[in-house]
Amino acid sequence: MRDLDRFQGCLVGGAVGDALGYAVEFLPASAIFQAYGENGITAYELRHGVAEISDDTQMTLFTATGLLVGTTRGMTRGIMGDYAECYLAYSYRDWYRTQTEPYPLPEEFHHSWLVHVPELFHRRAPGNTCLSALAQGGNGRLDQPINQSKGCGGLMRVAPIGLYFCDKKYAPERVDRIGAKAAALTHGHELGYLPAAMLTHILLRIAGYGDSVLAAVQDAMGAVPALFPEARHMDALLALLQKAIRLSTESARDLDAIGQLGEGWVAEETLAIAVYCALKYADSFERGVLAAVNHGGDSDSTGAVTGQLLGASLGLGAIPRHLLDRLELRDVILTVAEDLHRDCPIAEYGPRDALWESKYVEMTYRPKA
Repeated sequence: MRDLDRFQGCLVGGAVGDALGYAVEFLPASAIFQAYGENGITAYELRHGVAEISDDTQMTLFTATGLLVGTTRGMTRGIMGDYAECYLAYSYRDWYRTQTEPYPLPEEFHHSWLVHVPELFHRRAPGNTCLSALAQGGNGRLDQPINQSKGCGGLMRVAPIGLYFCDKKYAPERVDRIGAKAAALTHGHELGYLPAAMLTHILLRIAGYGDSVLAAVQDAMGAVPALFPEARHMDALLALLQKAIRLSTESARDLDAIGQLGEGWVAEETLAIAVYCALKYADSFERGVLAAVNHGGDSDSTGAVTGQLLGASLGLGAIPRHLLDRLELRDVILTVAEDLHRDCPIAEYGPRDALWESKYVEMTYRPKA
């Protein structure tokens, strides 16, 4: 079941939660409510007339283009490398260059057309682990960790994987492993990549099977432990997700409930907070993302993952218009979601598509300003 509304809802929804949370990411809860009132931040904090996205959405977009470059190479050359260890790693290295070099990059071969989007060269508090790991090549493996970080930088960028493979002839465990491997490129602790496998599976179930968020989470809590039976930290992750599910059924204030789950700086807490918010407000995108950003923690990441879950579940049409207006790079995000949904239309001996080739073969595409 490949639904464009869900694809766009997931990627745009993630960007909405990211942009809302980015304005308050490093503020304690008391400062948020003092500055914005008793309900906290409820509207975008505009800068230069736009609601700015952070590195969370930037890297999510690079994940999506990396997947499409990999498939396109396989379709046009008859051979391809590993999605995570080749194409996502290459794409993330391009993102790293947007954070460390000025625009425009030299005229040379790139691995993502996103390097031609000048706004993506803005540094929006990129994670130190992502930067340091990519400075070393970003070649961490599940069995050869690059570090022992369990920060949420590996989790917040993997949503396109679950979407993209929602109707592929890939077994779910293979898709989940791609999600884990994508996170492990930069985050080597089990709790750096196991939550990424969980989120990948959840979104696969929502987008591909029409599961509710709750049903998708419960399915992931059975599937991912079976995929990683030797994981030493799986019980801790499952316990935190069970707590998130339980809290979502209780009447505690969101701030208090989220406080029991953590602050979101590490991946298992980010996922648990997002699960709590998406379950508590399963029918309201706006209420869910507002709950996810109004706490004293990693508000842009918890907002982004909540937005991805609710956007995939409810679709783009459930996102209020005022949260779409002024969203930075909204048209680029929609374009990437459309391409992810469409998938590669060309083959080695099949029809040609000049626009697709400029994006995912030549990497020369430049979106109109």
